[in-house]
Amino acid sequence: MKDYKDQEEIFSNKVRAGKRTYFFDVRATRANDYYLTITESKKIFNDDGSHYFKKHKIFLYKEDFEKFKDALAESVDYIFKNKGQEIISATKNESKDGDSSFTDVNFEDI
Repeated sequence: MKDYKDQEEIFSNKVRAGKRTYFFDVRATRANDYYLTITESKKIFNDDGSHYFKKHKIFLYKEDFEKFKDALAESVDYIFKNKGQEIISATKNESKDGDSSFTDVNFEDI
């Protein structure tokens, strides 16, 4: 049985967001169906100065794409509706400093 790392990678995209990086990887199953892995990678430093990357991965399969996209859009819309001005102001300030912990991602392209 193949490990998910052995599955064919079709497309990859990454978003740097402050101390985190998000990877969006489209892969193919043996039956040539596509699925999406979303990986959050964060650099963690040990007391001795060495580091490692802590990763969290989500597997999203085609039968769930529409529900996932809708729930994500609804959640983001809720945040903008209730905290939008704070988010917009914070994003503009971070962009000026060159360190953005928020990145606008258009999930319609996924």
